[in-house]
Amino acid sequence: FVHIQVLSFCSSTKKACPSFLQPVLWQIREKGFKASEETVLPQDRQWPFILRFPISSFGICLGVGSQTILWKAIATSPSTKFLNISLKINLIFWFISIALIIAVFTTYLLKIILYFEATLREYYHPIRVNYFFAPWIALLFLAQGVPPSVIKDLPNALWYILMTPILCLELKIYGQWMSGGSRRLSKVANPTNYLSVVGNFVRALLGASMGLKEGPIFFFAIGLAHYVVVFITLYQRLPTNETLPKDLHPVFFMFVAPPIVASMAWATIQGSFDYGSRIAYFIGLFLYLSLAVRINFFRGFTAASATVRYANEVTNTVTKTLCVILSLVSTLIVAVMLVSTILHAFVFKDLFPNDHAIAISHRKRRPEKKWLGLGNRSHDSVEIENYLKFVNSSDKIDLEASTTSLPNGTEDSP
Repeated sequence: FVHIQVLSFCSSTKKACPSFLQPVLWQIREKGFKASEETVLPQDRQWPFILRFPISSFGICLGVGSQTILWKAIATSPSTKFLNISLKINLIFWFISIALIIAVFTTYLLKIILYFEATLREYYHPIRVNYFFAPWIALLFLAQGVPPSVIKDLPNALWYILMTPILCLELKIYGQWMSGGSRRLSKVANPTNYLSVVGNFVRALLGASMGLKEGPIFFFAIGLAHYVVVFITLYQRLPTNETLPKDLHPVFFMFVAPPIVASMAWATIQGSFDYGSRIAYFIGLFLYLSLAVRINFFRGFTAASATVRYANEVTNTVTKTLCVILSLVSTLIVAVMLVSTILHAFVFKDLFPNDHAIAISHRKRRPEKKWLGLGNRSHDSVEIENYLKFVNSSDKIDLEASTTSLPNGTEDSP
């Protein structure tokens, strides 16, 4: 996984909210949240660490968590026995993943408690909202990569517990994609949308490895349907799409993750790396190569685990070499990104700048329509009032003139 971030422990998480932020947070609490607005938070001061800690920090849990699955596969797969890799590497990565998940979970939980309004603004952000899937996917990775020396057979109840929060998020997000107005998929589509799709395939992979049948197929079908929709939408690059910031260009490698995880999930469901799994694997491999040739995009890769599985079915020098190379590339990138973010956190101390994505302004956002127009006022009157708030003066005069020119008692025809 890409865009790895590591949390900073330089600031205390127990400090009270500074006095200069109290009026700002009170304004959020009283007036609600606004999107795409100019900040009224102080630009010349550093905000509290908890307030600057983004939901995208869970990316490090995904990156290190994927390494637990990779090294478990390398140590246990017949095609990589010649490497003589010990399961101790998998055990080390697994404990590191647990430590990181606890640290990031605890820090973000403090943000929810202390700055709940800022957390809601992240949820309403078109890119940040996709990272709310990351904590639960990280836990699925942790379960999938558990060392055999810790536990051999996971209880089925664990799968149902981990899949529930992701399902609840999907019901909300997928519903907005279909009928969300300004949050429809053609408007908010970006590569981070693949996080919700990957969650379906990871659940299918874990469930199938635990011996479940119907549940994994159910989530695989959901993931496949939405992967096709997101893939086509992103490939078209519709004019209505939001432009992805340059510093988030590494998330283009999220194109690779869904087909790769889908290939492993289907292979586990079927019991063999059949043609369906190979098709998904080759799609992911081609997408990776098409992105890797653009060096400025290169940040990470998740196909090594699937390559190990593919090498088990097609055993030759080429597949074994590809397996070793991609595994080394994956581990090296995670290590480099981890060291880089640690340096930025503790040495340069610029890892978490002021988070303008959760800032506020004086400008109001147009309220969303009430469901079925319920409320004290009629649906039409609410729509007219909302429109008048956002037209310029000349448009407003024209609209008022057109409405007052109607004879008394005259209504629009249905």
